[in-house]
Amino acid sequence: MIRRSELNEYEIIVIGGGHAGAEAAWAACNLGARTALVTMDPAKIGAMSCNPAIGGLAKGQMVREIDALGGLMGLAADATGIQFRMLNLSKGPAVHGPRCQSDKYRYAAEVQRLLRTRAQLDIITGTVEGFVIERDRCVGVSIRSSKADGAIELRGGAVVLTTGTFMRGLMHTGEAQTPGGRVGEGAAVGISAALADLGFELGRLKTGTPPRLAAESLHLHQLPEQPGDAQPQPFSYMTDRARFPVIEQRSCWTTHTSAASHELIRANLHRAPMYNGQIATAGPRYCPSIEDKVVRFADRDSHHVYLEPESHSTNEIYCNGISTSLPRDVQDQIVRQMPGCADATILRYGYAVEYDMVRPHQIDATCMTKRIEGLFLAGQINGTSGYEEAAGQGLVAGLNAVRYARGRSLMRFGREQAYIGVLLDDLVTKTPREPYRMFTSRAEFRLLLRADNADMRLTPLGRELGLVDDARWSRFERRREAMASTARTMQERRVDGQSLRQWAKRPETTVPDLRAWLGGNADDDVLATVLADLQYEGFIARQQREVQKLAAQEATVLPAHVSYASIHGLRREAAQTLERFRPATLGQAARLEGVTPADLMVVTVAMGR
Repeated sequence: MIRRSELNEYEIIVIGGGHAGAEAAWAACNLGARTALVTMDPAKIGAMSCNPAIGGLAKGQMVREIDALGGLMGLAADATGIQFRMLNLSKGPAVHGPRCQSDKYRYAAEVQRLLRTRAQLDIITGTVEGFVIERDRCVGVSIRSSKADGAIELRGGAVVLTTGTFMRGLMHTGEAQTPGGRVGEGAAVGISAALADLGFELGRLKTGTPPRLAAESLHLHQLPEQPGDAQPQPFSYMTDRARFPVIEQRSCWTTHTSAASHELIRANLHRAPMYNGQIATAGPRYCPSIEDKVVRFADRDSHHVYLEPESHSTNEIYCNGISTSLPRDVQDQIVRQMPGCADATILRYGYAVEYDMVRPHQIDATCMTKRIEGLFLAGQINGTSGYEEAAGQGLVAGLNAVRYARGRSLMRFGREQAYIGVLLDDLVTKTPREPYRMFTSRAEFRLLLRADNADMRLTPLGRELGLVDDARWSRFERRREAMASTARTMQERRVDGQSLRQWAKRPETTVPDLRAWLGGNADDDVLATVLADLQYEGFIARQQREVQKLAAQEATVLPAHVSYASIHGLRREAAQTLERFRPATLGQAARLEGVTPADLMVVTVAMGR
């Protein structure tokens, strides 16, 4: 639909209704910006095109961060999750990863419902044909809509582009090729050409998805069952825990591939698009296809596969672990050779999709492009993989698009502040050769960036930026006061001749232990954060000292248009790298491959002059 279409004037224009686009539009509206969201199909906004799950290792931390900044992903996940699990519980709280299996249809519907609550938002059905550029600044887009004859020009203070896998998307199942970024949907062809005409360097990446099976055709009683947590934890700090989980919970099941299916895959590699030259682009190394697993891990005769229900309203089962683009007849045999799947009916075959992306050295960590002011990129267009990575970028892009349109300084999140900061810093200082996926190992300050303390790290900043409303702020203040009160009580109470605070530092102390000593109505979430802070206290202090050492580099801004080639004494390799990436700060320059501490000293002296 198009409301107020006669005006066609907006503060912010968001292109794409995936997870990045939805979060960008939500953030812009939270800041009071009149926003247009342009999408090929409004019914697909928030669609979970691959794995129907939110969170996981490091990804769960990002969802908590998005929520702490007033985002919508955690709210939608909590309202529609059918299984919640905390991953990595055998390790310390710094690497615990909240995850939920979602009802994928309810999830998209909930995202759409949340967006409809924003009176500032117009949702427009159409495809983008080009950008309106004035004096090297993006001030709008040209779109084609079924609601109007010819092209419509939308004008705004900034544009956020979140095309996902749709830019020249091409799907592969065996030798069959179909244009599109998702099953049943077409490709966005014109945007790639428009970006290339503006001088952007484009790349091409690949991702994939596994088959979906009919639940009634499986012998699930033969397989190990995998239920969710007995006491599930929500993502959002705004979720009412007394009424959580919201909908009926479901189990998943585990199965595995076999040596026979591995031999079958090897015998058919000449029919696999990844190996016969049909696909020449790189796919995600850490979420590989089953054919890639068989080749890379030739010594293994089986791989785990998780059978995950996709919805309460359908019989679809997602085969997590066998993403593939092999021909249909081969997929049939691979699936039916797995335990519990001998009579499986495949509802939808797996496929790979190739798509265009913009090399991310051309954006800043604010998500604004360096070439064209007012044009922001978020999601898979920047070379990332995953709903959570897309949503984090969408929030940053929406926030900064509004700040740019209002003439304010743009916001960069530091690596010590959030996984979102790690993600964007990695994108602008490295050239992805494969879709980027977040891991806890990428965050050098991960003891500071826990899932349990995302609100303590980010909600005050979100309030300052205008992203956090009064209701969220009030709930945050109550939690912060509860933590302070708990800390005071622990300092005063004695256990075995020492304060409870000192006693709780022992690594074997658990939340139930602490609750038993404190009694009363102690909240487990509050106790978990207080306990983690205590047990990591020495390590946290060490990491904070490291952060302080790096602060001077991060605060040193490098001029946007300096000629590194003209700096006397700077090595040619370093000059070429700095010219290509155009780091915003000395800290970013230090993280570029090929730039040494000696090079940084030369640059620092030159800037001083």
